[in-house]
Amino acid sequence: MSELRIRRLEGADSLESLTDLLHRAYAKLATMGFRYLATYQDVETTRRRIAKGECYLAVERELVLGTILVIPPKAMLPLGAGYDRSDAAILSQFAVEPARQRQGIGGRLLDFGEQRAAELGAREVSVDTAEGATHLLELYEARGYRQVGFAQWEHTNYRSVLLCKPLGTER
Repeated sequence: MSELRIRRLEGADSLESLTDLLHRAYAKLATMGFRYLATYQDVETTRRRIAKGECYLAVERELVLGTILVIPPKAMLPLGAGYDRSDAAILSQFAVEPARQRQGIGGRLLDFGEQRAAELGAREVSVDTAEGATHLLELYEARGYRQVGFAQWEHTNYRSVLLCKPLGTER
């Protein structure tokens, strides 16, 4: 993993491949019954989502192994508790290639996303996940995120837990 680098999505990168990565990475959650947008979104939805922020790729030998979207503070998306603050960034479309999960790539992407959010002026960073995805809630809470509310997105079949983390804090 020493060759792993995180870089911004470039014009030559394939949104079709990125969308396929999201589908693969979220497939296990789909089999658990969670209808995350990333389980079924099309390329145009991927394009619209990444237009809201900065999309980054975890790349090893030019192979894309993961992704994270950093939506900067002041985007003021009217999404609810923790998502409507002008000093909070949102991390979204976070995914790692299934065969490479549990190898530290996700942690590096989250570290990078949190650092980038701070560089963009965020005082806190927000994420959300399905209420029943306890393994993901445990992952975020172990990283210092705290639950701040709930949301029911129209494109999902579950209630989302909204989590926030003050930046500059240790895990």
